[in-house]
Amino acid sequence: MQSSGTERALSQLRVGERAVVERIDAADLLARRLLEIGFFPGALVEIVAAMWPDDDPLAVRVGGATFALRRREADQVMVS
Repeated sequence: MQSSGTERALSQLRVGERAVVERIDAADLLARRLLEIGFFPGALVEIVAAMWPDDDPLAVRVGGATFALRRREADQVMVS
């Protein structure tokens, strides 16, 4: 797990990298959807896979579930 304390977007993580959700910088509808599926502050996330050819979408594990997020959605999740 990353422990540098520096925030960055979830989309910037590499496959296999883990981080902790700090906040969601999205509009209400997307923010609510992300919160409902487990992307809340303090949650541990891991990039499981990046799809070919443009690494979009990303397969992201949060809790015991894996979700596909578009890169533009993952840009809104700030992690450290």
